[in-house]
Amino acid sequence: MSLRFYDTGTRSVRTFEPLEEGRVGMYVCGATPQASPHIGHLRSGVIYDVLLRWLRASGYEVTFARNVTDVDDKIIAVAAERDVPWFAVAEGNQRVFTQGYDLLGCLPPTVEPRATGHVPEMIVLIRRLVEKGHAYAAAGDVYFDVKSWADEYGALSNQRLDNMRSAGDTPNEDAKRDPRDFALWKGAKPGEPAWETPWGDGRPGWHLECSAMATKYLGATFDIHGGGVDLIFPHHENEIAQSRAAGDGFARYWLHNGLLTVDGEKMSKSVGNVVLLPDLLGKARPVEVRYYLASAHYRSLMDYTDAALAEAVSAYQRIEGFVTRASEVVGTVPPSSVPAAFAAAMDDDLGVPQALAVLHETVRDGNSALAAGDLDAVRRGLADVRAMAEVLGIDPLSPQWTRAGEEDLRPVVDALVAVALEQRQAARARKDYASADAIRDGLAEAGILVEDTPQGPRWELKRG
Repeated sequence: MSLRFYDTGTRSVRTFEPLEEGRVGMYVCGATPQASPHIGHLRSGVIYDVLLRWLRASGYEVTFARNVTDVDDKIIAVAAERDVPWFAVAEGNQRVFTQGYDLLGCLPPTVEPRATGHVPEMIVLIRRLVEKGHAYAAAGDVYFDVKSWADEYGALSNQRLDNMRSAGDTPNEDAKRDPRDFALWKGAKPGEPAWETPWGDGRPGWHLECSAMATKYLGATFDIHGGGVDLIFPHHENEIAQSRAAGDGFARYWLHNGLLTVDGEKMSKSVGNVVLLPDLLGKARPVEVRYYLASAHYRSLMDYTDAALAEAVSAYQRIEGFVTRASEVVGTVPPSSVPAAFAAAMDDDLGVPQALAVLHETVRDGNSALAAGDLDAVRRGLADVRAMAEVLGIDPLSPQWTRAGEEDLRPVVDALVAVALEQRQAARARKDYASADAIRDGLAEAGILVEDTPQGPRWELKRG
């Protein structure tokens, strides 16, 4: 059975045929680090890590690019609120994103380009669009002319141009030829970062950077573009428009992961239900959190509850229990090739729930073999379980998940808690004591006790 994906661009399941045999170019929209990552961000990281692992297990050499939007309206607004440099906000939060990915066992991307490091490529792309009549300068900004691409604009999101509203991405709306035109470049404003261009000083629009970086590292046409379903419009729609209008083929398959809610509600600071990784570390180990975030189908809406996390913990521990007992009986057995039923599930649009069913069935058979003393069957079962778990990034015998490995993660936990404490101090400074108390209480539920001292807050792990 061949590998197939649901392609948002055609709204159909398509057989995957890479541009170059044996090689895959994959681009995933990464973080806009105006704040530390919540579990929705981390779910996306785990999903595309599983995809990366399966592509490699299927024999492909993968070039994986995941960008960082390190200059953006939201980052600038947070920096102004805190009275700190914009780059300090972006850099500090991006480190926590990276630490979160590492903590959950995500493999590093081949390249992780940052928007601020690719302004020359963006200038070239703008020039190509201007020369082709698809972009124009006005009031210090540069805009993409959507009417010049009207026959194709809206195809990804299945919308008609006539039904779209203003892009609303600049205070200079009156300068646009059409309110639906979107900003490629934003003119400089006092106190904001700016770069020199032929159209005046300024900074990138949100959408431009991904087109410039994806094609720089993967070529004018590449295989897979991924991201959250919330990015289909306007971000990915605009990426396609500006890239193809410039003459690039761009992405051939579009994959979008579903969002994550909390007890049936969208995560929101105003509601106070944003779940950060430190919130989960008192309830589950990192590998168990990874199992939970990977367990639902990637395109499904996932609703976080404590009960659902507890079920995932129990499910992972059944796998871990078999691997531990089997290894004690037959020694360490290396992973085999994955069973055919597991491969068929993964080939069917990355069907992790069905793949996990195969994994757990193999665990049950392995436990029966242990009870019967059938050591050959135990060895086969252990090799199969490890092979499947390795693809999902949850092999209990991986050094990532050993006790020594957990001790090595202490610096990562330190950094994650430090971000939460920084947010608490910021809330106290603006006299938002309700938010400050909520952060402290959330840390306490995660097993992290905070004490305010004359030297500042200190924390320790709850014992017992």
